[in-house]
Amino acid sequence: MASSRDRQRKLARAKLDRQMARRAASARRRRQIQAGVGAALALALIVLGSVWALGGFDREPAPAAAPEICAWTPQDAAGNSSLKDVGKPATTGLPTAGTRPMTITTNQGSPVTVDLDLANAPCAGASFAHLAGQSFYDNTTCHEITAEGALRCGDPSGTGQGGPTYSFTSENVPSVPAPSPSASPAPGEPPLYPAGTVALIGSAPGANGSQFLVFFKDFNPADPTYPIVGKVSAGLDVIQKIGTTELVDNGSGEKVKPKTDVVIQSLTVGEVATDAPPAAPPATPTASPTAAGQS
Repeated sequence: MASSRDRQRKLARAKLDRQMARRAASARRRRQIQAGVGAALALALIVLGSVWALGGFDREPAPAAAPEICAWTPQDAAGNSSLKDVGKPATTGLPTAGTRPMTITTNQGSPVTVDLDLANAPCAGASFAHLAGQSFYDNTTCHEITAEGALRCGDPSGTGQGGPTYSFTSENVPSVPAPSPSASPAPGEPPLYPAGTVALIGSAPGANGSQFLVFFKDFNPADPTYPIVGKVSAGLDVIQKIGTTELVDNGSGEKVKPKTDVVIQSLTVGEVATDAPPAAPPATPTASPTAAGQS
């Protein structure tokens, strides 16, 4: 019969064998895991290398923001009750080529059509289109006939201080020709504002809003300040007829208001036309009409 010592030795030996077997199995599992991880890393490196070689990590350039074409400066309606808030035009995506027809229907005859010059005055064209879309000009009065020979319109308040709650800087102000070597002006030099010209007039120079001038006779100043926005293509005779009307006091001591109200019943702006240049103004009559009451 085996002694007690022999049995203890056999049990210890069996226990040691089992521990050694477990350690060997654990070591095999570690090696298998390490091998799998290594293979996965190698595959990932191969994939990443392929993507890099094909330009997959090249940074796509961020899309450029659309450039702002026009800036609209807010005006404080609290400080000027003559201003009317109808929002602002867009600043981007505005047409900068071609023309846009603007139709002015008054109580004085057939409609007057103006070709807005988008190439030289895109912000003015955008402003007219925006305001027309808000019916800003409808049922307003042209409150003045100026000494320069133009009908002044576009102020719903009729005070000369009205407009929208934004302004914008001048575009397309004509340049004075270089002085002639002789004392007399160069022969055949066209006027800076020929009859039929449509120009903006701000409550302050360069701060344009909704007010505009339609010239019914030539105007050739030494220092032009009115930015030209377009030309009359039809209906100049209506403006010239208005220019002969009798003038009365406007309430401020100035005899500039038409005795018979000139009402813009509607003002609309049509779609952009890019297939034709701005129409030339109609020929100036030999004898330009002069507003009654003006010298």
